Amino acid sequence: MFLWLLVAVVLLVGAALTALLLQARSFAMSDAAHRTRAAAVTLAQVPTVVNALDSADPTAVLQPLALDIMKKGGFDYVVIASPEGIRYTSDNPALIGKHVIGPYQEGLKGPSTTSLTAPIGRVVETDVPVTRPDGSVAGLVEVGYTVAHTGSAVSRQLPVLLGGAAAALAVGMGGAALVRRRLRRQTRGLGPAEMTRMYEHHHAVLHAVREGVLIVGGDGRVLLANDEARRLLELPPEVEGRPVAGLGLDPGLAELLVSGRAATDEVHLAEDRLLAVNNRPTAPFGGGPGSVATIRDTTELRALAGQAEAARARLRLLYEAGLRVGTTLDVVRTAQELADVAVPRFADFATVELADPVLCGDEPLPDPGTAQGPRIRRTAASGISDDRPFYPVGSQISPLPGTPEETALETGNAALVADLRQADAWRACDPETADRILAYGIHSLISAPLRARGLTLGTVNFWRAGESDPFGEEDVSFAEELVARAAITVDNARRYTREHRMAETLQRSLLPRGLPEQSAMEVAYRYLPAQRGVGGDWFDVIPLPGFRVALVVGDVVGHGLHAAATMGRLRTAVLNFSALDLPPDELIARLDELVARLDQGEAAAGEGDTEGRGEREGEGERPVVTGATCLYAIYDPVSGRCTMARAGHPPPALVHTDGSVEFVDLPAGPPLGVGGLPFETTELQLAPGSALVLYTDGLVAGRDRDLESGLAALRSSLAGADADGSPDDTCRAVFGALVPSRPSDDVALLVARTRLLEPDQVAGWDVPCDFAAVSRIRSECVDQLAAWGLEELSFTAELILSELITNAIRYGAEPIRVRMLRDRSLVFEVSDGSSTAPHLRYAASTDEGGRGLFLVAQLADRWGTRYTARGKVIWSEQPLAAPEFQFEAMLL
Repeated sequence: MFLWLLVAVVLLVGAALTALLLQARSFAMSDAAHRTRAAAVTLAQVPTVVNALDSADPTAVLQPLALDIMKKGGFDYVVIASPEGIRYTSDNPALIGKHVIGPYQEGLKGPSTTSLTAPIGRVVETDVPVTRPDGSVAGLVEVGYTVAHTGSAVSRQLPVLLGGAAAALAVGMGGAALVRRRLRRQTRGLGPAEMTRMYEHHHAVLHAVREGVLIVGGDGRVLLANDEARRLLELPPEVEGRPVAGLGLDPGLAELLVSGRAATDEVHLAEDRLLAVNNRPTAPFGGGPGSVATIRDTTELRALAGQAEAARARLRLLYEAGLRVGTTLDVVRTAQELADVAVPRFADFATVELADPVLCGDEPLPDPGTAQGPRIRRTAASGISDDRPFYPVGSQISPLPGTPEETALETGNAALVADLRQADAWRACDPETADRILAYGIHSLISAPLRARGLTLGTVNFWRAGESDPFGEEDVSFAEELVARAAITVDNARRYTREHRMAETLQRSLLPRGLPEQSAMEVAYRYLPAQRGVGGDWFDVIPLPGFRVALVVGDVVGHGLHAAATMGRLRTAVLNFSALDLPPDELIARLDELVARLDQGEAAAGEGDTEGRGEREGEGERPVVTGATCLYAIYDPVSGRCTMARAGHPPPALVHTDGSVEFVDLPAGPPLGVGGLPFETTELQLAPGSALVLYTDGLVAGRDRDLESGLAALRSSLAGADADGSPDDTCRAVFGALVPSRPSDDVALLVARTRLLEPDQVAGWDVPCDFAAVSRIRSECVDQLAAWGLEELSFTAELILSELITNAIRYGAEPIRVRMLRDRSLVFEVSDGSSTAPHLRYAASTDEGGRGLFLVAQLADRWGTRYTARGKVIWSEQPLAAPEFQFEAMLL
């Protein structure tokens, strides 16, 4: 202790001396600045100085004056110079006429004091301009003073400081010796280590022991009571020294403590507690008269059992939350399930707020609910009563800084407000609503952030009201655990919503956006994607040469993006195959080969990309196309015949003109990609006004309906539809009768009512295999054009017909027939019995032939060839109005 005291005194003396030196230095600098500034300003204002500076010999007048001021004022130098810095005075006459040293221009603007280091020490210098009565500068006064001149005051105080320090050291040493003697007498010779250990034990008994300790003296007064004894017996703060009888304890307990008798686990009542008391006398163990009692609270054992039961209840709630939250992949429904599972077993009310992008399936932007981030919207609410005082579902929530919601979003941890009446920031957000909530009886809040995979999706608020206990710290951890588990399901629903929307967008972009213009059929359609996982249902209406129309409906196995993308590939393939004007069975066969190749490509990609297979989370086997179905039909409005083929697709329905309904007996064929069996074609003769209904299996089959009952329901809905209604009315009636509001599979429906071309729109001639007949047929065709009012097309028609008929006679086989069709355009068809394919040539200038098809291609809008069971048909199509400058363009 003596050493510590010596060190303390030395440190105090050193600190005082340091402070004095710093103070003296500061005082010296300040005093030097005041001295030089006062002298320089005064000297600059003396009229003699101004007059002398403007005289012929300034030095003669100013040098004696400067030396006198320097001597009487104790300054180191006084210099008077011209505005150009030339000295007129100096303590060293040799410097007169020389330029001053250092910057002086600042002093010409006004008084300026600077500190600089010179050979004589630290110097404070003040520069002041000398001005004439008109304000112009006549010269400059510099006064310098050394700071070291003020140091003598400090040296005079050092003896006093050192003497005081020696006296303080002597008094401290004497006091330390007296204190040490007294302490050793009072502690009975215990050393510092023993005293420290005793104090630590005493402190532990008072504050750390979770069992009450009460020491009572022989006179019945309390000598010592630790914290646990104070809590269990509800003792007053200043209990030491007070008699036990005056503490208001149970009489039996007070008697035991005062008696000093021994007792073991004796039970006594204290308010609502059952206390087990052990009492022992202190005299046999070296202490004075009295006793020491230890007290345990047996009621807390029951409280611990209650806490264990509460913990088990919360574990059961977490388990049930895992089963009840996330039963669907709908974001709003999942949020509502989270709110429902928390009420009433954890909270009286619960609300869920999600960022607007989450509701659409997108990832939320940073800082949702803040001024920079996207808004959060109340998505779900649940409570013990329906008259909730909160913002209704759908309201936009904007947490202000300092509110529990903003704190939860900012920190990523749950925020607890045990007493809402004290939450000023929360009440400031909307005082009217806050007062309504408090008036309702809601008093406690936990706001937890809804976070999953590093994204903040929104917040969940738990509220307690009425007689419910306010939330505590133990409730915060449970709320965070409950919300963290539910956040995964909410994010899964968000990601599913995004994928579903992307797949639906992709699918709708790949489906036809409108129906093409054609006169063969009146067509209407309906399409509805599945509620869960967009599928690969598709349809198309394709105009073909000769005013024929192809109807196609297909279904790809599976759901999601892969199914939608595959649907687009198959639809594109059908469009391309239909351009070849293939019969239905041949087109289905080529589509089957394409699907098989696609599956082989998928298999090869899967074998070569092991990493890709591992990244498909939640997927089973690799996606395939095999199993896709398709129905393809071609209707000819000239003959009324309809040929069709299908690959595993449900059969089409035919609604006759009398309203009767039948399903076409069309061989099913295997699904696309299976292979091994041929596809068969069925040909029907359809009366005008008949309706052909094509659909996908989502319309007639489902979880609660098998295919047979679905077909029967479709037959009934078609039979009950208005016979005079349009195809669109039929679609509306069928959808209303068969399609649920939330279908589990895609539904596509195509209704086409047939038409026939009028007899006066068709003209045909049989052509003998004789070149002499060409002119006659050509003449009759021209006459028919005149009858149709298309005389302006006669020239081009003659050229096209001449070339087509000549080619058929030269290269084809009998029978040869010419047919002309007039509807939205003019079509020429020349058929023959040969399957030889025509070939477009570009003849050289020396060739005698080879220009026929080239002329046809130039004069017609379109031309092509289709094959029949007995040969082929070469056709050309041109608009009903002849284009201007057509022949001039051919010559260029």
